[in-house]
Amino acid sequence: MSGMVKGPVGSSPPQSDGLRFAKLGYIALNVTDIARSHRFYETVMGLQVTDVGTQGEVYLRCSADHHNIVLYPAQNKGLKRICWQLLNESDLDKLVVLANRLHLELLEVSAQECDRLRQGRSYRFVEPCTGACLEFFVHQERAVAFTPSVAKIQRLGHVVLTTTRYQEAVNFFLNELNFRASDAIGNRITFMRCFPNPYHHSLAIGNGSVCGLHHVNFMVSEIDDIGKAMWRFQGNGVPIVYGPGRHPPSNSVFLYANDPDGLTVEYSFGMEEFPEVGARPARVLPLTQESSDTWGGPPSRISPIPIETGGQNR
Repeated sequence: MSGMVKGPVGSSPPQSDGLRFAKLGYIALNVTDIARSHRFYETVMGLQVTDVGTQGEVYLRCSADHHNIVLYPAQNKGLKRICWQLLNESDLDKLVVLANRLHLELLEVSAQECDRLRQGRSYRFVEPCTGACLEFFVHQERAVAFTPSVAKIQRLGHVVLTTTRYQEAVNFFLNELNFRASDAIGNRITFMRCFPNPYHHSLAIGNGSVCGLHHVNFMVSEIDDIGKAMWRFQGNGVPIVYGPGRHPPSNSVFLYANDPDGLTVEYSFGMEEFPEVGARPARVLPLTQESSDTWGGPPSRISPIPIETGGQNR
């Protein structure tokens, strides 16, 4: 793409002994009408329900994991927590040391809640620059293979946050949590991967006027899933807020829509993958519309949902 240049997006080199991640494990969302959201994520998005919890929460998956999305009934809509799967138990030990060094209030998830989540030892803290609650675990119960329905979803892809403390947030994930930068668009957004996961981004941080949830992404295996979703959304009265189009940083074809609470979800097809060793340097793309969509469609109409603060047991 014209105007694409190499450039620094973080403040220090990656850590050779830092945290090592398997993937973005699951996203927990607060929804105001659990039955309505249950129907949307199951019948319109194509996730599979695996369980309904004692608090009325609904567990859904798009992989062989027990869950990749958990919907919690709540008065206010929004992000509840972002949950990262680490590679080894030793990484959880490193996390405890990290939290102590940074004076983060680290919560060990109770055995009862871990049982509900079908997970092993888990920890949470509130990330200081976005206000997002982050959870970390290694083991989650596996289920039988996921059988796609209305869309051939491959996996939970990524989550995007906005923050008023943009560079601080980017530096926190790169320098403290050992993420790797893949690309940035000016000073508007930085795309990062949870190392050594190969996909172009499992997280992106946007420079915004609020600390909020921008969107949650699901990766599909066929480009036809994008076209079919466009008509399925329209047939179900689901607002399309961006796309279809193609993102130059990751080369993904995309389509964004709003769930019943106005939380934005994305389908994407295709994504650049990075080797663990010898990956290309991160690039900084110019602040132009072409850097977000090579197809030249209308600008995004996504409105980030503010993240509520005030406690990390979310």
